[in-house]
Amino acid sequence: MASFSTSRYLLVFLLLNLFSKCIAVDANLTFFSKNFGQELNFESQFALYGDAKVANDSMSVQISGSGISTFGRVICKKPINLVEGNSRNMVSFANSFVFSLSSENGDGLAFVMLPVDFPFNQFDNGSMRLLRERKFKFLAVEFDTYKDGKYNDVNGNHIGVDIESHVSVKVSNVSSIDLVLNSGEKLQAWIDYEASSKRLEVRLSKLGDNRPLDPLLSYPIDLSKMWKGENVIVGFSSSSGNSSQKSNLYSWSFSSRIVPQWMHSEPIDPDNFVEKGVELKVPKGSDCYLRILTALIFGTGCGALIAFFVLFIWTIFGNRRPVVPEEFAVQSKECEYKKFNVVVVDKTIEDGKV
Repeated sequence: MASFSTSRYLLVFLLLNLFSKCIAVDANLTFFSKNFGQELNFESQFALYGDAKVANDSMSVQISGSGISTFGRVICKKPINLVEGNSRNMVSFANSFVFSLSSENGDGLAFVMLPVDFPFNQFDNGSMRLLRERKFKFLAVEFDTYKDGKYNDVNGNHIGVDIESHVSVKVSNVSSIDLVLNSGEKLQAWIDYEASSKRLEVRLSKLGDNRPLDPLLSYPIDLSKMWKGENVIVGFSSSSGNSSQKSNLYSWSFSSRIVPQWMHSEPIDPDNFVEKGVELKVPKGSDCYLRILTALIFGTGCGALIAFFVLFIWTIFGNRRPVVPEEFAVQSKECEYKKFNVVVVDKTIEDGKV
């Protein structure tokens, strides 16, 4: 009985430990806002800066376009950290939103990730109105409708990845998928960062279409090294430029998840990827052996846990003897023996007769 109790408590401890690990993998920033203007807790979750305001129909937030040369920001108040706790696990995120840009040739819209000490209520004369006088580490994915020669824009219908500069490190032509950013129709965008492969991917489609299988833009980057464990803020920035282009945000969902350290891939050098292409490398001897040993240890541990669980179940149910009802119980009976006399008859066979 004592061994049974010990095994039971040990199993409970293992299950609780596994459950706690599952809880730790929960995202540290998750929200879904379908209709911005109608959200009851909008002001507690989001902040508006500059000319950004809730639209008259209360179905969206108009970030810019209330006049000539307007600009604004929508910021999520809760910060995110791309490095989780003392375990130093990396954080991936999935970000999707619905927006529209009117037909004027403004500076469009940009999804931004900024440090928490960024002065959100200050704007400069750049395309996204991000400050250049002070050096801030920022990431922006721009949906640009104006070809600006000083930023080497390819055309007035492109998306780009900007890192600490208004000059994009990677650009993709939106016309290649038969879409126009400033058509005035609602478009849906997906911006995903996968920490295990250290890759940022951007997808775009008309509202109502399926999520594209292939990204319109992909760029290798290690965001955990960019901010080195500092908290960052996510949001949108927009400027109408020298026009009255309206930029509206209708819905926004964001979710992050923690990627365990053992799932991380080898870092990729962005310069080599952009200029020379991706070169696959086979891990060297010692590193390969270490990975194989780690996999074997992990597999052995999982196998031992499963075997222990099966043995525990068998201990509970396998050793129970079936209980037979009393009326069907086997009862013993005494056997009666009788004595028989055996007589041997000896006859002579004569003439073939008995």
